[in-house]
Amino acid sequence: MKTRFLFIPVLCAASALLLIVSPAAQAGYIVTLKQVGPNVVATGSGAIDLTGLSFFESDSFPGLIAADTGTIITGPTSAMPPANFFQGVSGPISFGSGGLRDADSGSGDYVGIGGSRGSGSVLVPQGYVSGTALSDSMTFNNETFSTLGVIPGTYVWTWGTGVNQNFTLQIGAAVPDSGSTFALLFLSLAGLFGTRRFRSLRLA
Repeated sequence: MKTRFLFIPVLCAASALLLIVSPAAQAGYIVTLKQVGPNVVATGSGAIDLTGLSFFESDSFPGLIAADTGTIITGPTSAMPPANFFQGVSGPISFGSGGLRDADSGSGDYVGIGGSRGSGSVLVPQGYVSGTALSDSMTFNNETFSTLGVIPGTYVWTWGTGVNQNFTLQIGAAVPDSGSTFALLFLSLAGLFGTRRFRSLRLA
């Protein structure tokens, strides 16, 4: 019986630790748009499953944003590689009132979403193998959310129920920092060892 009572708090603490240490399950492609000093910076990463989408066209654009048409394309701003548009996406047709603005710099893979292009389109590098990892970034110098005409919030486009059949734009992302994570970790450890100490005092 004593062993059972000791096992329960240990199991609870271990479960809490697993939830804290393991990264939050995030799927699909995620772009975060943040104010960094005087600039607005977009960073994207993730994978895209093209299942269920239909090829629309090939074209090349620089990294850009157009909030009034629900469009953001992250990646290079010069020597743009060709990209493929795939239709069949559902989601927001805007995330603000701002018009077309080209980024001042960018790098990485060429990825984007267009809320009002046909039925909604996702853009990936030409020759992209569905489900493989992508990442990129772009910067708008001396801009703010207000001057770009974007509204802070989370915007999600989908085209199926698969883990990588979605595209998320987080404007002004507020994510837990490492301090919060370590605080939760400390509380879990304190609970574990506090329970053990309390049990030892009772048995003494």
